[in-house]
Amino acid sequence: MSIKDDAQRAHKNLLGETDSDIIDRINHFAFDEVQKDVDLPDRTKILSTLAYLLGCQGVEEYKIMLPVALGNGVNPVEVKEVLYQAIDYLGLGRVMPFFKVTNEIMTARGIKLPLESQTKTTMENRLEEGEQTQIRLFGPQMKDFAKRGIINKWLVDNCFGDYYTRSGLDDRDREMITFCYLAAQGSVEPQLLAHAKVNIGLGNDKEFLTKVVLQNEPFIGYPRSLNAISIVNQAAKELEK
Repeated sequence: MSIKDDAQRAHKNLLGETDSDIIDRINHFAFDEVQKDVDLPDRTKILSTLAYLLGCQGVEEYKIMLPVALGNGVNPVEVKEVLYQAIDYLGLGRVMPFFKVTNEIMTARGIKLPLESQTKTTMENRLEEGEQTQIRLFGPQMKDFAKRGIINKWLVDNCFGDYYTRSGLDDRDREMITFCYLAAQGSVEPQLLAHAKVNIGLGNDKEFLTKVVLQNEPFIGYPRSLNAISIVNQAAKELEK
């Protein structure tokens, strides 16, 4: 099948009887019009959507879209990495409900848990490896960032040392999903701008990020989508200077 067919069928099954007056419009816009107008690989579309749904706390929609993702080329390791990395950008309190949903859906599909570990650091070297990763992504000015305060240290050893160093997703994937978490939750414009710049530096350029936003407008609405596009434009302009 396809993302479009699977998603439309899942939404129709859920809302077809109770909300027949609107379901065809929902399905047409989100899975016909948007999918036709946004030129991105299917894997990028569905990975970004999972991250967006985490970011906006769309757990009921995530229940629908996770099986669609697993049935259309996204593997369980990639799904788990999107879930795990969300902890540092959304907080454990907001991510925990998604653990339950993810594990239930994977178990029902016969996926054996836990998956093979993707951890590449130890408790002893996570600070050092996190700093190297942060410098690689953000530049040499991040040297000794951990020494500027306790939360700075946590960003280095936890965010970058525990998560960004993992295998399963590469730097471009990880920065894309980080952009999605931030764009979806809103009110974090300084962080969204910083990560938009890193994305562009990695090759996820202005056109790519704009398409990612457009792909996910049906899931978070117009206000946050318009704000995210504005930030992407600002990031590209500032990098041109």
